[in-house]
Amino acid sequence: MSPFSLLTRSPLLFTFITPQITRKTTNTGSFHTTTALSAKKYLLNYSYIPQVLEKRGPFREEHLALATELSRSGGPTGVVGEEVPTGALFVFDDEESAKEFASKDPYVANGIVTDWSVAEWNVVIGE
Repeated sequence: MSPFSLLTRSPLLFTFITPQITRKTTNTGSFHTTTALSAKKYLLNYSYIPQVLEKRGPFREEHLALATELSRSGGPTGVVGEEVPTGALFVFDDEESAKEFASKDPYVANGIVTDWSVAEWNVVIGE
């Protein structure tokens, strides 16, 4: 299966990658185009060290205060059934706030976060 076939089967994923898509509607058989939405958000994705629970303590209060100040929502992510988070995902209204958060976050500065990235997200359902 080619990467393009995966994108054409998943219009939401394709919306994430490009601000304009064309897709077939199933009820009428017609085609329509969706354009960039006003509900654009930015996702900050963190990867954590395996020892995050043991090492985050001294930095947690500052990390949570910063998250409360700058992000719309966020929290740890991980594998179902596992208690140790593997990362975190935060939602921001603009790219600058996401990057500012990462640059000021004590988890990043002190090696709790091993990698981070910011991605643009067009919200199709919800706010």
